[in-house]
Parts: sequence; C-alpha cells; structure tokens
Amino acid sequence: MTSKIKKTGLFFGSFNPIHTGHLMIAKYMLEFSGLSEIWFVISPHNPLKKKSTLLADHHRLALVKIAIENEPKFRACDIEFKMPQPSYTIDTLTYLFDKYPEKKFVLISGTDIFPTFHKWKNYEQLLEQYEFYVYPRPDSGLGKYERHPKIKLINAPMVEISSSSIRNGIKAGKDMKYFLPENVFEYITEMHFYEK
Repeated sequence: MTSKIKKTGLFFGSFNPIHTGHLMIAKYMLEFSGLSEIWFVISPHNPLKKKSTLLADHHRLALVKIAIENEPKFRACDIEFKMPQPSYTIDTLTYLFDKYPEKKFVLISGTDIFPTFHKWKNYEQLLEQYEFYVYPRPDSGLGKYERHPKIKLINAPMVEISSSSIRNGIKAGKDMKYFLPENVFEYITEMHFYEK
C-alpha cells in the first residue's frame, strides 16, 4: 500500500504586514483542502518599483515568523530574497522543486489573479506542472479557468481585510490591533512601522 503524497501549499505575498486574514485563509486551506503544510513565501521588494510603504524584507520576514510561531505546520520562506530580481513564480517553483524533490508543491492564490494570469511568465507551464488551490476574493472569479483540471476552488470564507487598509489605519492613528496577530501588532507598535 502506497502512502498518500503529502502536499505543501505555497502562499505567496508581500505580507506588508501579515494579518489575521492571511492566517485565516492559510488555516482554512490547511484544514479543508488536504494540504499537509503551508509555506508563506515572502516576496522581496521589486527594485524596479517605487518603495512606497513596503517594509524592508527582513522586517516582513520577522513579522511572518512571529505570526506563525505557534503553528508547526506553517513555515516562513525567504527563498525569493536570494533570487534574481524581479522574481517570477515559475523560477521560484523550479528552484524549490530542485531543492526539495520529495515535496509536491501547490500554489495558493485568490481568484483575483486570474484576469491577468495570462501575463505571468510561462503561465501555461505553471498550469501544466502545478496545482492551484484558489480561495474566493471580492469581485473576481475563475473566468475561463473555471473547469481547468489543475485549478481547485476552495470554498474558504471571503476575507476582506487588506494590508493596505491596516497600513492606512495605523498612519491615521487608528487602533488596528484586532486585524493583526497580537505579537505582530506589538512588534509593529514597538518599531513604529507604518506611522509616517
């Protein structure tokens, strides 16, 4: 009898900052989609884009690490920090597949990626080689990918918390503590992140 292949979900994002919405989606995926673990892949600052309010890479990595410290099936992954910029999902997956050939990687994304998915580098190769576990996002759907065999819509609760609304709230002097894990909120407050 062969053992069931364990799947690792890759949850890509800038996590600027990571918030309770990210964690709710990740935990739902872990419990209801058959994934055995989830890696939070933190996207580096794109040198071709204006920095704006993006925290330094190491600060966003630190926030993810403290947010998930009590969940043994979650892991922070900084692999893209070490790769050429700008980073492309297909290149990251190729690297991870070479480094961890025993793992079966699945991409976790929202439905909001699909209107522009055809613009991704080697998007057809991505669909051919990897599964996508997709959660619903406001005002978007799977479109022409609705019946694609590699795309599985997971009926997770729709979470409308955004990192930008949290940053704007902090900048305006609002108390955003219930939108963030407690230890993340404390770290952001101590470091005075997003206040200017």
